[in-house]
Amino acid sequence: MANRVAIVGVGQTNHASNRKDVTQAEMINEAVRAALIDAGLKMKDVEAVFTSNMETFEGIYLPDHGASAELGMIGKPGFKVATGGTSGASVICEGFYMVSSGMFDITMVVGFEKQDSGDTTAAITAATTPVWGKGAVTGAIGEFAKQALSYMNSTGATEEHASLVRLKADRAACRNPHAHLRLGLSSTDEVMNSGYLVWPLKMLDFCPQSCGACAIILATGKKAKKITNKPVWLVDAETVHQEAFRAGTFGDPTGTETYTQHVACENLYKRNGITNPRKQIHLAELYEPSSWEEMNLYEHFHLAEPNQGWKLVEEGVTDIDGELPVNMSGGVLSTNPIGATPTIRVAEAALQIRGDAGDRQAHRDVDVALASALGGPNWTVLFLLKRFT
Repeated sequence: MANRVAIVGVGQTNHASNRKDVTQAEMINEAVRAALIDAGLKMKDVEAVFTSNMETFEGIYLPDHGASAELGMIGKPGFKVATGGTSGASVICEGFYMVSSGMFDITMVVGFEKQDSGDTTAAITAATTPVWGKGAVTGAIGEFAKQALSYMNSTGATEEHASLVRLKADRAACRNPHAHLRLGLSSTDEVMNSGYLVWPLKMLDFCPQSCGACAIILATGKKAKKITNKPVWLVDAETVHQEAFRAGTFGDPTGTETYTQHVACENLYKRNGITNPRKQIHLAELYEPSSWEEMNLYEHFHLAEPNQGWKLVEEGVTDIDGELPVNMSGGVLSTNPIGATPTIRVAEAALQIRGDAGDRQAHRDVDVALASALGGPNWTVLFLLKRFT
C-alpha cells in the first residue's frame, strides 16, 4: 500500500423503524454532519465520497444523486456501491482502497437505508425466479431458520442458547443511544415466548427493519495525526464471495454455506500474523441477522472451536465484561438499516478502540477488533482494526 489508512471520524443517526420526520437526504445528512463534527473537519476537507444503499428496498432511484448536496459530494468524485447485505462493508473497502492507493488523502463513506419508504421483503423475494432461485425466494427468514436448525442439529445448542444471545444483544442496545430496538428484556423467557417466525427461529431471534445512516471518514496516517488524537488504524480488509444461486439451492452448492467466512478469516489472519484469534482479537462486531448466526460466526472466524460457539454465550465470554466482548452495540439483532448495517459494525469497533463507546464500552482494553459483514449470495467482508501507534 502507498498509505496506511486510519479512521478519523464516525457518525450515525439514531435508528428507528420509521423516520417520517425527515426525507432520505435529510437522514443521510445527519450522519454526515456527525462524522465531520467527530473528526473536526469541514466538508471541503473531504476529497471524495462513496455511498452504499439497496435502492430496490426503498423504491428511490439513484438516491446518491438525489442526496448529493446532503452528502457534500457536489463537485467531488465518488460512486454508489450495492452488493446486497454487504453494501455497507463494500463501500468501506472502496474508501480504504482509494486512500491506501494514494489516490486521495481523505475520503468519506456513507451507508444508509430508509426502509419506511418501500418494501424490503417484497424486493428480496422478487429478486430471483422461483425456479433458479428457489432457495432465495423464501427470503432471509426462511434461510436463517434453516441455518438455525442446522446449527442446532450439528452442535447440540438449544433454543435457550439463542435466547441468551438475544438477551445479551438487548442489554447492549439499551446502553446504546443510537440503537433501534431497546426492549429492556429482563430474561430469556421473553425471547422464548416471542413466537416462531419459522421454527426454530423466533420473532426476537431475528433482526428488525431499520431506518438510519452511518458515515466514516478515512485518512492517510500522515493526515490522521493532524486531524485527531484518537485515530484508529483500518489495517486490512478482505472480501470473499461466491455467486452460488443454482436450481433449488442457496449458498455454497456443496451445502457448506460457511465457505466464504472460513476463507475470508484465514486470508485476513494469515496476512496479519493472527495465529490465536481468541487471544489476539479483543472485541468483535459481527454481522448476525439472527441469534443463531452469532454462535455460528464464533466458530467460522475461529473464535471458538467447531460446534462449541454456544459455550461462549453460556459462559459469558462474549458479554461486556467477558474475555471477548461481541456486539456491544446491540448488533444487527437490534439495528438493521441494511445499506448502513456493516458500516455500523466498523464504526462501533472504532469507537471501542478509541474508548469512546460510552455506556457500551467493553470493560477490557481493546487494541484489536474484528468487524464483519455478510450478504445473500454467500458474500463475506472482514475488517481488522487496531489502535493507532
